[in-house]
Formats: sequence, C-alpha cells, structure tokens
Amino acid sequence: MSEGFDAGRPPTPGWPGWRNRMGLRLMRLLGRLPLSWLRALGWLTGQLLYLFARRRRQIAKTNWRLCFPEHAPLQVDRAVRLHFVRFAQAWLDRGWLWEGQPTRVKSRLRLQGDLQALAGEAPTVLFAPHFVGMDAGWTALTVHLDRRFCGIYAPQLNADVDRWMTLGRQRFGNPRIVARRQGLKPLVAALRAGLPLYLLPDMDHGARDSVFVPFFGIPTATLTSLSRFARLADARVVPVTSRLTAEGYEVTVHPAWSGFPTRDVEADTARMNRELEDLIRQAPEQYYWVHQRFKTRPPGQDSFYR
Repeated sequence: MSEGFDAGRPPTPGWPGWRNRMGLRLMRLLGRLPLSWLRALGWLTGQLLYLFARRRRQIAKTNWRLCFPEHAPLQVDRAVRLHFVRFAQAWLDRGWLWEGQPTRVKSRLRLQGDLQALAGEAPTVLFAPHFVGMDAGWTALTVHLDRRFCGIYAPQLNADVDRWMTLGRQRFGNPRIVARRQGLKPLVAALRAGLPLYLLPDMDHGARDSVFVPFFGIPTATLTSLSRFARLADARVVPVTSRLTAEGYEVTVHPAWSGFPTRDVEADTARMNRELEDLIRQAPEQYYWVHQRFKTRPPGQDSFYR
C-alpha cells in the first residue's frame, strides 16, 4: 500500500537528529513570514535545487520530454526550472499549513468547485494526484468542511520529521490516518462508514498491484487501487486538485466520475490516467515530475533514466 502521503520529503531525511530538529525550527519561523517573502525564498531555493540537484533535474527533464515531445529543449529547461521553484515553494508552505494560525491557514486556502459532491455520507474516494500542493489540498478539505476524512500515511525516515508531518496533517477536522502497513481492511471500513478517502495512486511503485496502461501515450506501470477501493466500498470517485497561487492555493473539487468503477480494472486504470493527463495540462509545472514515473518498464524494454 503506497498511495498515501509519501512524496515531498525533506531533501536530507537521513541527517543527524539535531540537524532535522534545527530544520523544523527554521520551518516554524519561516511559516510566520508574509506569504510574498516566503514565496520569494522558495523561488531562490528552487533555482538552487535546479542547479545542484542534478539527478532529480535529469529525471524531471526525462519525464517532461516523454510527456511533451513537441517541446523544444529550451522549453523543457524553462518548464523544469519552474517546476523546481513550485516544488520548493510548496515545501516551504508546510510551515504555515501545519503550524500557522487557523484563520491564516483558512484564508490562504480557497476551496472551490463541486462542493456538493462531498455532501452527505456516501462512500467517496478522492482522487488526489501528486501535484506539489497535495498537502494544501488535504488541509483545505479538513479545515473548510464539516466532514471527517481518511488518509493513508507512509512513515518518514526521521522520527522528528515523521512526528511533525503526522501532527500537521491531523491538526484540523479529526481525520483518520491509516498507516499503509495496516492494509486494506481499515480503509474499506472507513469508506463504508462515510469517511472520504484521500488517495494518491499516480506514482510508480513497481509491477505489484499495477497494470501497464497508457500515460501520455507511454505504457506505464499504474496502481489499480482507485478502481479496487471504489468497487470494494461501492464508492464514487471525486477528483480533487490543488494549484499554488500568489495568494495561497486554489483547491478544486471536480464532479464525480460517471460510470466508474466498472468490472474491468485495467480499463478503469486507463481512464484514471486519461483524466489525470487532462488535469496535468491545466498546470503542468505543478505536477510531481521529480519522481521516476516511468521507472518500471514492460519486459524487454530499457529504462528511460539511464
């Protein structure tokens, strides 16, 4: 089970404990800055990451070229540089998301779209793709809506960071957080009890529990969990996307998908990727490109990341 909050870790989770604690203190201080100052610092941090995080830069460029082959090399460079800026800005925003004054947090998170899709107690799976603002999306739902949510959590490597992130994600709305090692049963039970499940199934975690379906025209190992959870709990699927803006974040609840799930898990998963492509095109630089999305290849195919 790897569909939870397992992306966007600190760059050096294996540092000695005192360095991580200092880093967390710094994040708390930065969270008190005016948002424009924090975003400027994020811009600078993103530029530095682009220059010095060579491996991640190459992964992001490879992903971008595969998904947007029509883009010239200069376009790719500019897009990936902007992606690193958005990634850094979203990471620094966790300071105020998780420890800022509730009124400040609420004012910076604009929740919009088909909010009626989240009314009532019907079993609901929230398809939350890996945009850089995924934590802002979760916080917006829990701070604005009078409904309890459920999320999957992947433990972090450092105990101090793990505690900070866990408490931050539980500060509003009394959500239920299930560790991925606990398996399917508590998640399905939560869904059937009326807790919408915030699911992030759009990363490559190997061939297990995955099928190869097109993603931007490329056969891609894709988790089938969205279809499986929807069928097991007889749940509808509601996409939720988060877009970083100058004022904070716009978190959009999209209409529930019709005709989903079906009895064909592979067809459902292919549809998920098609829907995801449309969402990515609306803000491509804010998708999580530094992950090796095409790491697992069909038998006989070479890696894209050599």
